Amino acid sequence: MSAPGSRAPATPRLAPLLGLLMPACGATGGRGVAVATFDAARLVCPARPNTALAAPAGFSPPPDFVTPTYPVPPERLFAVLRGVADGRPRTFLAAEDRARLQAQWVARSRVLNFPDLVSAQVLAARPEASQLVLYSRSVYGYSDFGANRGRLRAWLAAIDAALELPRNVPA
Repeated sequence: MSAPGSRAPATPRLAPLLGLLMPACGATGGRGVAVATFDAARLVCPARPNTALAAPAGFSPPPDFVTPTYPVPPERLFAVLRGVADGRPRTFLAAEDRARLQAQWVARSRVLNFPDLVSAQVLAARPEASQLVLYSRSVYGYSDFGANRGRLRAWLAAIDAALELPRNVPA
């Protein structure tokens, strides 16, 4: 995956001090977080409660949110996903592979600059239809107080709205 440039982020005041203990908190934008190629087919979720997974029905591991089969070609769904992610505050594209319809973002908390990593892959389902795997997880800590689940819920609702689909994610 290649890492494109990103907009100039603001760093919270406490982030440099926190960065002494947790280096990724002292970084800005998408920097400071190791990003590896995302392969949805080999995904293993840890037992910690600081992750959230959205994926099609029957996906393994079982998702927190079941995503529908979207009635659009994979390239269109990927473009909509990129638009949704790019419009989120404190969210920075860290890597993408357009050929594999994959991308990863670093989403930072407002106060302490904690980084979460959001990975996505769009899959072809059938002609003119696609599926989405979206995985959000904390870089640090054991619990995230529901931040990753909330993020996926918001992103999925925004994707549904952009595609003018009925809301598929519970509120």
